[in-house]
Formats: sequence, structure tokens, C-alpha cells
Amino acid sequence: MNISLLLQMAADAGSDRVGLVCNGRRWTYSELYNAALRAAAIFKACGSEYVALLDESSEAAPIALFGAAIAGIPYVPLNYRLADEDLAALLKRIAPALIIGDDHRVSVLDPDSGHTCLARTAFVDQVSDTRFEVAVFSETDAAIAAQIFTSGTTSAPKAALLKHANLMAYILGTVEFMSADESDAALVSVPPYHIAGIAALMSSIYAMRRIVLLPAFSPEAWLELVSTEKVSNAFLVPTMLQRIVLLLDQDSSVELGSLRSIAYGGGRMPQELIERALELMPDTGFTNAYGLTETSSTIALLGPEDHRQAHESSDPSVRARITSVGRPLPTIELEIRDENGNAVAAGEVGEIYVRGEQVSGEYRERSALDSEGWFPTRDVGWLDKEGYLFLGGRADDVIVRGGENISPGEIEDVLATHAAVAESVAVGIPSVEWGEAVGIAITVRAGFETPSTEELQNLIRERLRSSRVPEKVIVVDALPYNEMGKLLRREVKILFN
Repeated sequence: MNISLLLQMAADAGSDRVGLVCNGRRWTYSELYNAALRAAAIFKACGSEYVALLDESSEAAPIALFGAAIAGIPYVPLNYRLADEDLAALLKRIAPALIIGDDHRVSVLDPDSGHTCLARTAFVDQVSDTRFEVAVFSETDAAIAAQIFTSGTTSAPKAALLKHANLMAYILGTVEFMSADESDAALVSVPPYHIAGIAALMSSIYAMRRIVLLPAFSPEAWLELVSTEKVSNAFLVPTMLQRIVLLLDQDSSVELGSLRSIAYGGGRMPQELIERALELMPDTGFTNAYGLTETSSTIALLGPEDHRQAHESSDPSVRARITSVGRPLPTIELEIRDENGNAVAAGEVGEIYVRGEQVSGEYRERSALDSEGWFPTRDVGWLDKEGYLFLGGRADDVIVRGGENISPGEIEDVLATHAAVAESVAVGIPSVEWGEAVGIAITVRAGFETPSTEELQNLIRERLRSSRVPEKVIVVDALPYNEMGKLLRREVKILFN
């Protein structure tokens, strides 16, 4: 089953219903589908092996996504924020491709790979031109719908392969067709090269919700669109929500009456931040969505009721759930395993393994699935007795001190209780005696004095074992994050050199 069926069904069911709003232009579902058909004709005629997007969010993203699907060519959204050297390496890995967006940058970085380039405006003009007949395509059986390069926060980007079957399994298992009212609108502000951006487009189209695209995020622009477009649903990463909360704290008169639901994910959500958001937006339901590129987006959810119950509870075990990512989807099997691959009991820390139809677990370079179809996420976590999943960081982030595995998350959770610590990160640093030791970097909350190394060491010693006490503490102005709110630990480690 091809993902283009989602757009075709929406166009058949509500041809005149507005499906997309971007930069003031409104597209009906019929116009979007016909544009995707024209795009497919362009892609087929070109003969390229990939259709790539090197651009910020615009109408070109959904048109290229579904046009590539109709044409049976893998869609490859590229991170336009990458440094030239990194982007050039990715361009060579998809040659030859038809690339939509920054044609000048492609011509400079990879002029000899045979790419065909179309500037966004030229592409949108071509697929909007009603003088050209819409080609009719039969559904293709091509397996690969999208090739998405992972963010590479700990290593070089891998080319994750998502089949049509994976993406359709996720949508059909989580979204009801035509379930949105015609007035419902979803504000999409995550970049188009992230799985969350692709999933947001597909989910809203299948629900027939109006998609409102915000090409370049700012809290002011986001709040303006919520107001003017009467946005009902939105997806944010923690860094975006933090900036919105800061603005709302400064101006409580902002009108958010239409906003019923905010989903968030893509990075660690500070407990203080989500609790403040719940206070500022009491009529908005919050959902924590945990997933990976390799799992076609979300595999676990902490829903609105869970958020409110945890926020209002005096029971420590219930209150703790606000820092969890909720329970696995009904269509997902999830296990926590030890280093020998054995499932562990509730409360025990291990690596998260998942299995289900939406789980790809495949890369252009290799498959990461085991013989029974389980995918090792490389995320560390544990399940409580009620089945709520808690994350402890990446397996690659584990600090190995004298043969003992230490999760950075447990140290960071303790540091978060210090009034002066705004943010913190624990990483492994070289140690002659132990192989690795703990180093921590912190940022200091405005208006507070910088805590001493001894003070922070004592705090951790009192709450955790002595092996968790940091050998070195540094204070920085800001911690390094990527645009999706993921902490770049490899860059923090460099600070200790």
C-alpha cells in the first residue's frame, strides 16, 4: 500500500476542503493531489534515483513527498542547516537525484554528481500550472518511501530506510480517516527533514485536518498563527516550547482559546518546563510522543490525562510519570533488555527493544533487526510497574567507570534539583585510574550565584553512589543542542579536552 493513497483519499472525500496553508496561500486537497501527480510526472521524466528536498518547510515538502511516492522514487529530505562539508557528503550518497530547493548550494557543493536541481519557486509554479494535464499513475509497489539521514548526534548520519508499509502501518494504527472537523488546523513548525515533520503531514492529511506550515520558527510567529488560523493542534520540540513559555510568562493576554492539543518530542523535556506549560495553558492537552526515525515516528505516548494526573498528584510514583514518555502504542511490542539481550523486570534499566509493522530498523548500509524482527533502539530506559516508559539517554552516552555502567540521566536528574542549576549534562571523560570518569557541564539560572564544584559533588554524593560524583565540573553559557532539541553530547565532551 502506497502512502500516496492518504492524499488521494483526502482529495476524493473533500476535494474543496482546505488542506494546506503556507505563506498566505491556501491549497485545497484536490489542488494538492493534482500538484503531486504533476510532480510525479516531472520525477519520472527526470530519471533520477532519488527525489530530495533541500529547503525549509513550504508547500514543496508535501507535494514532493507524495509526488515521489506516486512515481515510485525514494524521497530524501535533507538538513539544509548542515555545514557545507557534511551536506556535500550526503549529496554524494544520493547521486544522481532531483533536488528541490537550494539549487545554488548544490551546484557549489556537488557539481559533478549529475543532480538535477529545481528552485522551490520554479517547482511550485510547474506543479501548479493547470495548463498541463494531470497524469494518471497506477499504484507502485516500490518498497522504499523515504530515506532519512539520522541526526548524527553521536556518530556519522546513517541512511534510515522507511518502506511504504512501515509508514502506512503507523498512520492506520494511530489515525482515524476524516476524523477532524473542517475547522481543525494543525500547526507544523518542525523542519521537513525530520520524521516528526513527515509524520505530522501524513497524520493531518489522513485526518483531513488543515495543515498550517511555519517555515521558520519563532515564538512570536507561532503564537500569531495560532491566533489568526485558529489552530487546534500543534507539535513542538522542547526548545520551541521553552521559548513559547518564556513569551507567555511575559504576556499573559495572548489568546490561545482554539489550541486544544500540543504534542511534543524530539528531545528531553525538563520537568519544570512542562509543568509551567500546563499551568499557563490549562485548557490545552499535552502529549509526549516518543519515537525514532527508524520506527516511523511515535512508538509510545504520555497522553493529556496522564499529564494532568501526574501534575496534580501527591503520590510520588504517579507524579514521576510526568517525566516518562508514557506507554507503548497498542501496535508496538517493547522490551527492556540487559547487555546479554535478556528481558529485565520492571524498574530495571536496560536497552529499549521494539517490534511492530511500523518499525523499519533498516539502513541503506545494513539491517539492525534481529532474527525475530526486534529493533535495538540504542536508547536506555526502564518500565515502571504500570508499564510507563522512562528514558535514561542513549546507550552510547553510558559512562563506563571502572567497569560500572553509569547513566548520565540519573546524575542530571539530581542536578536538576539544585536551585541554581538551569541545565546540566553528564559525560564520560578520560581517566587514567578508571578508564572513564564523570564530568558535568552546567548552566546557571539567572539571578543565582554559581555553585561550587564541591557543593555539586556533595549533592550527588548524598543522593547517589560515590562512583557518580564528578571529577570535573565546568560552567558554560549554554549547552549545545541541534534544531530538534537534542543535546549534542559529543560537543560537550570536547569542552573537557
